[in-house]
Amino acid sequence: MKNPLPTLAIAIALALTGASLSAEAQKPLYERLGGLKGITVVVDDFIDRLLVNKTLNQNAAINAGRKSSPAPYLKFQVSQLVCGVTGGPCKYTGLAMKESHAHLNISEKEWGVMAGEFKKSLDKFKVPAAEQKELFEIVGKTKADIVTRP
Repeated sequence: MKNPLPTLAIAIALALTGASLSAEAQKPLYERLGGLKGITVVVDDFIDRLLVNKTLNQNAAINAGRKSSPAPYLKFQVSQLVCGVTGGPCKYTGLAMKESHAHLNISEKEWGVMAGEFKKSLDKFKVPAAEQKELFEIVGKTKADIVTRP
C-alpha cells in the first residue's frame, strides 16, 4: 500500500492558504504517534478489542478468518501497515485490503464497530485529536475495499 502522504497534503493546503504549520505538525504522523513503539502499543490493544467484540464475533466469516490470521500475525501486519502509511520506515508486505478482507463479509455496521474500537484504543493511549483525525482519514480510504455489504 502506498503512503498517501497526509502530512505533505496538509502542508500544501496550508501553503496555498498562506497558513503555516507548527514544528510538531510538520513531523510525519509516524513520529507524532511515537514511532513503531507507539503504533504497536495501540495496535496490540486494538486487535485485542476486536477479538472479544460481540458484534464482530457474530460474523462467522470473521471467526473463520481468525484461524488463518491469528492475533499475533494480525498485530504484526496492522502495525507494519500503519507504520508505512503514516510516513514511517516500514513496508507493508501483506495482501491488499480488498483481497485480505473480501471473504470476511464485513458489513457497514461491523465497520462502524471496528472504528469505535480503534477510537477506544487511541483514546486509551491519549493519541491527540489531530493525529486521530489523520489516522481515520487514512483508514477511511480503505473502507470501500473492506466493507462488502450494507
